[in-house]
Formats: sequence, structure tokens, C-alpha cells
Amino acid sequence: MLEVSYLREHRNEAVQRLAKRKLQADITINDILRLDEQRRSNQSELDAVLAESNQLSKEIGQLFKEGKKDEANAMKAKTADLKEKSKELQVEQDQIKHALENLLVTLPNTPHANVKEGASAEDNEEIKVVGEKPLLSSDAQPHWELADRYKLIDFELGVKISGAGFPVYTGKGARLQRALINFFLEQNLEAGYVEYQPPHFVNEASGFGTGQLPDKEGQMYHMEKDDLYAIPTAEVPLTNIFRDTIVKSEDLPVRCTAYTPCFRREAGSYGKDVRGLNRLHQFDKVEVVNICKPEDSYGILDEMVAHVGGLLEKLGLHYRILRLCGGDMGFTSAMTYDFEVWSAAQGRWLEVSSVSNFETYQSNRLKLRYRAEDKKTQLCHTLNGSALALPRVLAALLENNQSAEGIQIPEVLVPYTGFDKIS
Repeated sequence: MLEVSYLREHRNEAVQRLAKRKLQADITINDILRLDEQRRSNQSELDAVLAESNQLSKEIGQLFKEGKKDEANAMKAKTADLKEKSKELQVEQDQIKHALENLLVTLPNTPHANVKEGASAEDNEEIKVVGEKPLLSSDAQPHWELADRYKLIDFELGVKISGAGFPVYTGKGARLQRALINFFLEQNLEAGYVEYQPPHFVNEASGFGTGQLPDKEGQMYHMEKDDLYAIPTAEVPLTNIFRDTIVKSEDLPVRCTAYTPCFRREAGSYGKDVRGLNRLHQFDKVEVVNICKPEDSYGILDEMVAHVGGLLEKLGLHYRILRLCGGDMGFTSAMTYDFEVWSAAQGRWLEVSSVSNFETYQSNRLKLRYRAEDKKTQLCHTLNGSALALPRVLAALLENNQSAEGIQIPEVLVPYTGFDKIS
């Protein structure tokens, strides 16, 4: 959530940056500033009434001590009026704050100055391409056919048990899935991240804190009876560990990693791009989260991008990095880099990671702060990234490493799988 103080002091800049998302925000921002002025004016009046009431209470007490009961009782009538006035002002203040927050949550984060203006994925910037596209024979198979041929994933069994988008990994497919999880976690630990095993269901406050709620796109699975939400990513519980927290300056940056299953409705997905592992309702992912001082966040973003790229290179995957334009970024992000691996059998790029800097957008909702050297508290910056999402990584590994003899396992995964080939 954007800070009202930022909108008040940098209104024109906010309007210009939000325009990179193809969003005309000037009217909404004007309404926010109008409500903020009402809130501050109302608060001043409320403070004055409370101060006067407190002062009268002290004077009444003194009059009673002096035996001046008639004067004290006369003044009590005035304090009653002031208390009633303060109640009215407090109700009005609560209504203003509610209206103000309802407007604030409709505004996405302001894109960083280096983010390109654009409306869709067509406007994203290709920053880097690593490796060469693998050359496969003309009879190369997509991963869903390989999965069936080698008994690695049973998509139909998943439909039987749950429905489409819930695959069942079997045999060496399950072992390869577990190997990838362990490999990613170990690599993250070596990079200085602390491992967590967080809950897979969160409350409304947690969903709101990281920006998944309000759920504008209908992607969250909600258990209404318990009022809990299935996590769409480990980012949500990991970041919420630090909700309503003042972190010690010397403890920053905080680096967290976790493996979790992730649950998404994927509303609106259809067609050939959802076949196999391309788009699922439940999938496995290893996440990294950073919490840091504002002046360090873009250096840490670069470190995270390099780390994710290193994982893909160790797996021998051909990949590219995109910097998303304003219109293709997530609601809460100030800057996002997407990683896509080449799917040789499908002949297209598959997204496997998004690495984002949210600046203070999440921390403002979370009330996540640190105490600076001047002893004042400031909002932290939060960042997160997939390191990595498994389904499309697995799809690319199966497709790109296939031959007539079977599927070769990347060398770095062999200690985790216990086998070097699927045949």
C-alpha cells in the first residue's frame, strides 16, 4: 500500500509513475489527498476536544478538593458535552480512515523509474539471454508424453483424485521432483538464506499484508468455514513472519527461504498453454525472501537475479531474463525480473521465476519497520523471488535432455536423485 505521505509530497511523480501501468490515477490520488486532509483536520479537532476535557477533569478534581462542589458540578456538565463531542468526532474519524484505506488499496505500487511503460507482455524488455537452444530430433516429445512414456507423472490419476491441474508424480518423477527441491534449498542455504517450514494456510491479515488480498483476480483458494486461504506462494507466510515487527538495524538484511506447495485457481487459463505441467492449480516451489534497508534493496535485487540465473545455469538450461513493463508487473511490485527457460519440444519460453522488489508497498501494510541510527523507525523494503518454481523447470529438463536412449539427468542433481538417467 502506498504511503499517504508519499502521495501528498510527490503527487505528480506518483501519477506519472502509475501511468507506466497504463493507469490514470490522478482522480483517485486527489480523492485520497482530500480524505487525508479531512482526517488530519478532524484529528486536530478531536485532539483539542480531548485536551480540553482532560484539563477540565483536572480542574474539577481540584475544585472538589477545595470544597467548591457547586462550581465543580457546574463544570461537569461541560465535560459531558465534550465527551459526547469526542465520541462523534471519533466515529467520524473512523469512517474517514476506512474510506481512505478503501481507496489506498485500489492503487498498485508505483513502478521504479527504470521500468518501461507498457500495457502487456509484448512491451517487456529482454535483458539477457544465456546459453543456446538445444537441438532435438524431429521425433522429440513434449514433457507430458515423456512423463507418460517413462511413468513419471500421472495426469489422469490427478484428475481422478482432485481434478485437472493436480498431477501425481510417480517413481523417478517423484524422486526427481524431490531432488530439485533439495537442490534449490541447499543452494539457497549456501547463499546465506535461513530455511523455514511455514504454514500452508494463512489468515486474512497475512493475505492482506503481502497484497494477495483483496483478491482482485480470484486466484486464492478460500476455506470460508475457517476463514483461511491456501497460499499461492511461500512469500506470503515468510514475509508475514515479520508483520508488526521492528527489526534491529544490525539484523538486516533478513534472508529467508522455504519449500511449499502452492495453490492457485488460475482463473481464465485455457488452451494449449495449459497442457501438462505448464499451468497447474497445485505446484511445488522454493522461494527466497529478503527484508532490508531501503538504500540496499536494488543491490539485493541484483544479487537475487544473479542467484536465480546461477541455479538455471547449473541445471544446464537455456534461459532469458525479462524486465517487466509497468502493465505486466504484479500489483505490489515496483520492479520485476522474469526468468524464462526454453522448452525445446514445445518451441517456446516458459516462465520459471519472478524476482521482485516491492519497496515499502508490503511493509506499509505489514507495519514492518527497522530502527535507524537516529532511533527513528522506518519502513523496510521487501523482495522475493522463485528459486525456483518446479513444474516448468521439470518440463524443460525432461524435454531438453531427451534422446533415443532416455532422459539424461543434470550432473548437479545426481547426488539427490541417486540415478543419472531415466530410461
